[in-house]
Amino acid sequence: MDNTPINCHVIGGFFGVNGKKLQRQYKKHLSSFSTWEPREHAHQWIIYPENIGTHLAIDEVALSQGELYTIVTNKKSKGKKGSLVAIVAGTKTEQVIEQVSKIDSKKRQAVIEITLDMANSMKLIAKKCFPKAIQVTDRFHVQKLALEALQEIRIKHRWEAMDIENQLILQAKCKNETYTPQLLTNGDTVKQLLARSRYLLYKPRSLGYAVNISPTDSADLQSVPTKLSK
Repeated sequence: MDNTPINCHVIGGFFGVNGKKLQRQYKKHLSSFSTWEPREHAHQWIIYPENIGTHLAIDEVALSQGELYTIVTNKKSKGKKGSLVAIVAGTKTEQVIEQVSKIDSKKRQAVIEITLDMANSMKLIAKKCFPKAIQVTDRFHVQKLALEALQEIRIKHRWEAMDIENQLILQAKCKNETYTPQLLTNGDTVKQLLARSRYLLYKPRSLGYAVNISPTDSADLQSVPTKLSK
């Protein structure tokens, strides 16, 4: 049986019914929204204490209109039914702590691990609401920082390679010689390799995009500053 949710506008299109009217009728009459207990505060916060587990995740999410929400989820459910533990409008620390703290203290203290980003506000929320949980920085942010660091190093070496090449060109010009850049085994100069390798950092090795530097190329790269000093 297919349990995929379908928009009321789609259903209305199948049966020749106005989608907006069908949605309004379903909300006000067919569904139990009018008797739903959290309805009064649902636009500000909703908590599901029964969904809490030992391994949680907390993050901020921007919806279609740009509004921000802080969401706590149960990682064991993997985004399926029973995943949502709490959702709070905004990212203000005090508001989130106030609402999440409404979950029974014993349940919150039973949380072993919580995954979060590197924002100080998230760290404080996790510390106050789940005091016994180990805070784990999510993999996405760690990888992002690592790639940014690699890019900084690559750019630094590229500028150094450009400066060295410019000086070698000047030296050759002073000697009335034609400067010929040293080529690596793949046909690139050092400057070209450092420029092209920007995109290779984001490609998986399984696709065959890894850059293989031979021992000869490695020695050539290290010898460039020495050649400049001669």
